Amino acid sequence: MHLFTGYWPRRRKIACATVALLALLLLFSPAAPCQAPAVSKLEPPNWFPGAGNVMLLVYGEGLAGAQISTTTSGVHITQAEASPQGNYAFVWLEFGKGASPSDVEFLLKTHAGSTTFNLPLTPRHSRDGAFRGLDANDVLYLIMPDRFADGSPANDQPPQSPGTFDRKAPRAYHGGDLKGVRDHLPYLHELGVTALWITPVYDNDNHSPADYHGYAAVNFYAVDEHLGTLGDLQELVKEAHKHGMKVFLDCVVNHTGPKHPWIEAPPTPTWLHGTPQRHLATTTPIDPAVDEHAPPRDWRPILEGWFDDRLPDLNQEDPRVAEYLIGNAIWWAEHVGIDGFRLDTFPYVYRGFWATFHKRLTQLYPAMDTIGEIFDSAPTVVAHFVGGRTVEGVDTGLPTVFDFPLYSAIKDVVAHDAPARRLKEVLQQDWLYPHPERLVTFIGNHDTTRFVSEAAGSKEKLKLAQALLLTMRGIPQLYSGDEIGMAGGADPDNRRDFPGGFPGDSHNAFSAQGRTPEEQDVFSYVQALLKLRRQHPAITAGKHWHLYADDSAYIFLREVGADRVLVAFNNSESQRKAAFRAADTPVSSARRFELIFGVSGTAGFNDGKVEIEMPPRSVTIYQGR
Repeated sequence: MHLFTGYWPRRRKIACATVALLALLLLFSPAAPCQAPAVSKLEPPNWFPGAGNVMLLVYGEGLAGAQISTTTSGVHITQAEASPQGNYAFVWLEFGKGASPSDVEFLLKTHAGSTTFNLPLTPRHSRDGAFRGLDANDVLYLIMPDRFADGSPANDQPPQSPGTFDRKAPRAYHGGDLKGVRDHLPYLHELGVTALWITPVYDNDNHSPADYHGYAAVNFYAVDEHLGTLGDLQELVKEAHKHGMKVFLDCVVNHTGPKHPWIEAPPTPTWLHGTPQRHLATTTPIDPAVDEHAPPRDWRPILEGWFDDRLPDLNQEDPRVAEYLIGNAIWWAEHVGIDGFRLDTFPYVYRGFWATFHKRLTQLYPAMDTIGEIFDSAPTVVAHFVGGRTVEGVDTGLPTVFDFPLYSAIKDVVAHDAPARRLKEVLQQDWLYPHPERLVTFIGNHDTTRFVSEAAGSKEKLKLAQALLLTMRGIPQLYSGDEIGMAGGADPDNRRDFPGGFPGDSHNAFSAQGRTPEEQDVFSYVQALLKLRRQHPAITAGKHWHLYADDSAYIFLREVGADRVLVAFNNSESQRKAAFRAADTPVSSARRFELIFGVSGTAGFNDGKVEIEMPPRSVTIYQGR
């Protein structure tokens, strides 16, 4: 199979040997008893003419040795095969010009009988207002629906998921849902958000409250019943687009949930890496995955290990797994009309799969973006996975990633008083990225301690971090609740309910009247910064210039055309002055500086230098005139 040709041949040889061994085991396994064929499920459950060819995964019984055919116009079966055990079949479909929205009718025959099944073909999603990707003006807002707002209490305790709802338990469902997100789109619009990142909506285990987060799917083709329905998701995206907001869905291809039916009965012998009884566990750090000198013992746990030692690892080097996962991503995109995907656990998946994944998506949605999660503080590690260039024989095609190195630097400098020059030092490695201006920057997410808690409860430090986040290069991402200074320790404490989103809450932080004075102070600060971004293209799309850096201060300029914005960060507890030579810098063409953000501070020219008076613990912003 040529699907992953060119990727790490030494690793391919090991993988191929494993595939061959498992295939032999399958070949000599006992055949299923002779029984009449029956089809119980199709994945995907429907498809879209014009969205490319697709592989169907057919679930059933008595499918061994099946011959599958169709007479539906414009639809051709290029390949079909059934598992020897008879519980799965694969059907590869090709669509010609005659294919149109209708039902594709299939006839399945075995020695024991025959059956029929249908695949609905439905119209593709409108291109208008969908699949737009990210641009420099965007501000992404991360929402974990279960912890944001309860729009429909009726789905808090669905009958098929008994005992999974408990607002007092940090690892249980709390009742938030997709309707709750939709109901509060005006709040997000008022704040200044332009794009949403929704954590996974896949159906999770009906009996495991700990899987409220969505990252342990048992059905990749269904919305979890606690969150609502596919219709609710479609309405959310539709309303978000009306408010001028884009929507990114979390996409998980590295692993599945421990209760997925595949775990006990995988569709192919190489569908998973390992078994519940015998498997590798993922390891950190992930450096061996980017080290061409690392032996297999070092990188295999990263690429083939079960995440957290409990989430079964999918084997994307099995071409059928790859086709399944790519088809699944297209299915969600077409049904919902999203603008992109956030790609979970990106470095834990073989690069060759990502190259194919992005090639297929780009063919269908040229403007759509994906954002990769590479949880590492080293730019050399994170940049290894970004697309736009060939590394180790493969271009992953990944448009951008979350800027974990800058997150680490802001956290260390602001929350823990590391030298301010670290901010400059991280940006000095931007040459590693094809497009550093498109990196998605952040100061916290659902996997990290809330920034205000990292900073020992200091709202002052939180505001400093937010000001840096919203003025430095990149496309910023806010984590739901940080705009009101929500506290929280490590997971799951960092996933507290948004105040006012749930019945019985003591106050409602979705409205100015309902916020506490402390919450309103932080909210107004973030809102003002987002307004400043909209007013100054230098902040959203301008070049980032270093002007001054030492242990407690970092001064930089954002510039595009005639718009020049000077940002001065003082992390000292005392007022201080900084001066730098203006010659041969972009500030030399300015005549004066006007304070546009901050309560005090001055910046001016004196004897060929720019002198800046900075208040203690402050970010002051000036416009060059």
